[in-house]
Amino acid sequence: MTGRLSVSALAGTLLLLAGCAGDPKGTLVPVAAVPRDTSKVSMLVVTTRAPDQDPGVLFSGERGEMSFAEIVVSMPPDARRKAGEVQWPSRLPGNPETDFVTAKVEKLDRRQAVALFHNAVQKVPKRRVLVFIHGFNNRFEDAVYRFAQIVHDSRAEAVPVLFTWPSRGSIFAYGYDRESGNYSRDALENLLQTLARDPAVGEVSILAHSMGNWVTLEALRQMAIRNGQIPAKIANAMLAAPDVDIDVFRKQVMEMTGRRPRFTIFVSQDDRALAVSRRVWGSTARLGAIDPDAEPYRTALASSGITVLNLTKLQTGDRLNHGKFAESPEVVRLIGSRLIEGQPITDSRIGLGDRLIQVTAGAASAVGTAAGLAVSAPLAVIDPQSRQGIADHTEELGRSLRDASDAVTAP
Repeated sequence: MTGRLSVSALAGTLLLLAGCAGDPKGTLVPVAAVPRDTSKVSMLVVTTRAPDQDPGVLFSGERGEMSFAEIVVSMPPDARRKAGEVQWPSRLPGNPETDFVTAKVEKLDRRQAVALFHNAVQKVPKRRVLVFIHGFNNRFEDAVYRFAQIVHDSRAEAVPVLFTWPSRGSIFAYGYDRESGNYSRDALENLLQTLARDPAVGEVSILAHSMGNWVTLEALRQMAIRNGQIPAKIANAMLAAPDVDIDVFRKQVMEMTGRRPRFTIFVSQDDRALAVSRRVWGSTARLGAIDPDAEPYRTALASSGITVLNLTKLQTGDRLNHGKFAESPEVVRLIGSRLIEGQPITDSRIGLGDRLIQVTAGAASAVGTAAGLAVSAPLAVIDPQSRQGIADHTEELGRSLRDASDAVTAP
């Protein structure tokens, strides 16, 4: 993104953000009966939110100790819903034939959670696990229903584990949510360490959105520092619309010494939520909104092994263009059919009808040993004259990435 966000544009975007929070509160009370023809997703929930006495809320936006729950979400039959959307009930209780509703809720202690997880992971191919970390301005039920939609629409063959941190679900609590992410990074690291050490687990994929990427990257960085590398079972890290400063991200990844997971980043230059974040932080660029044609990214980072999918040309129903990864049926299916299965995307472009995702994958992406950031642009050949014209700061960034890459050891 270029230029400043005007006050009027900032106010308008905040109004759009506020408009996203109009869904009914208290949807987690299980409905009396769920028809057999509805689709159901059962997930294990791990949370650092404080419990809420309202059974329809279950967990609040306040900070608490690590807690566990099993939640089953029922979705309308596929013929009655559009992939990529969460059909919130207009009033409670919701109608299972037309709305997302809760079919089961059970709070668990750690022992019960482990037993439930072990039973589930034995039933999926390669004993895969998918961990989802939501973003800013998410109530507990927002995270639960969105993850259920992603799991169902992606057709991912993996045990779904939701890690939900204390977000107050308010656009005016950005600072509180950011600090809640810091509060929760140790708990997420603990969860990932536990999964990596569990002999019942085959491999783990991580899907993070927005501010949840900060929590995720910090947890992975801590794992690398503590272990000397990130365990091999942590196979994939998918970063959707990451609300992370580009320079901070580069430093975080460079500090992930040794073996790393395969990174895939979903970016969109028309992401209005990240435009607000950039203004708030005074950031040069947020990772989720980088311009793939701009230097220094185009040249200095093109040879990295991190895959970037540029979703700018995709149109969804999201007025903020911040949730395209989940709201585009094609993209969410790509997550389930290729990325979670560990199939590297090496195509320069992926066509979706009359729409296009641009992709760049570095040669190292297949083994997950990248140290930098690739950008989505047609970069198969770079004009030598263009290389000679790169500014000094671009060359310095490239040297930093190469030095970090030299320090990487293959898994």
